[in-house]
Order: sequence, then C-alpha cells, then structure tokens
Amino acid sequence: MEKQKRIALVAHDQRKEDLLGWVTYNAEVLTQHRLFATGTTGKIISEACSLEVHRLKSGPLGGDQQLGAMIANGELDILIFFWDPMTPHPHDVDVKALLRMSVVYNLPVACNRSTADFLISSRLFEEEYEAIIKDYTKQIGRQG
Repeated sequence: MEKQKRIALVAHDQRKEDLLGWVTYNAEVLTQHRLFATGTTGKIISEACSLEVHRLKSGPLGGDQQLGAMIANGELDILIFFWDPMTPHPHDVDVKALLRMSVVYNLPVACNRSTADFLISSRLFEEEYEAIIKDYTKQIGRQG
C-alpha cells in the first residue's frame, strides 16, 4: 500500500448524509488520495465537496461487485462503507460479498464514523504499509 491511498466510499441511502458529513470534515486529507465511490454516493460527495471521485455503478446495479473485484485485484487500499444495519436491502448478498473480500484481502474497513475517524487519524494512513494477506489456497483445496 503506497503513501497515496486508494479509498472506496460507500453508503446506504439512510447513511449517505453521515458519510457526506465525514467526508466534508476530512476533505483536506482526502484530496491527497484517490477516491472511488458507488454511483449516487460518488455524485453526492463530488458535488458537495468538490472532490475528484471516480464513480462506479450504483451498489445494487453492480457497484458493490465492482469494488469487490477491485479489492481482489489489489486496486483498493481502504473501504469506508457506512451501511445501514436497520433497513433490509435487496442486494444484501452483494454487501456481504464485499465485506468478505475486504477480510480475505486484509483491507482496512470502516463501517461507522468512529472507525473511519480512527482510520484516517492513524499514522499508518499517511505512510506506506505492507498488509499481510493470508494464503487461503490450502484451505480452499480441502473444501472443494
């Protein structure tokens, strides 16, 4: 992970304002990094904060899966995903898959503002970092 991080920003509808508040508060720091977001979230952030955000598809239309592929391909460093635990979502399986990929590839993930605050204020956020990725190939071989 290089000094300039590749950060994914995602929020369910009921949490978009929360994420926008966090991004607005941290906009100065975030301008030094490459930002990616799912459809509507990316539009809201780029319009409100004048940040350059690479927008993917909307989460339910494949954006969550695009992010999962980026994680698997080593194209993301951090996932900030303010998800709504109180509202059922028709694409819950995609959300679960995205969070699973984050764990498999040992990606730092923040699902709420407190964790996002700790992540962005860590000294490691501004440094190069070598994540240790577990080799699951032997485990997969036993299952299949």
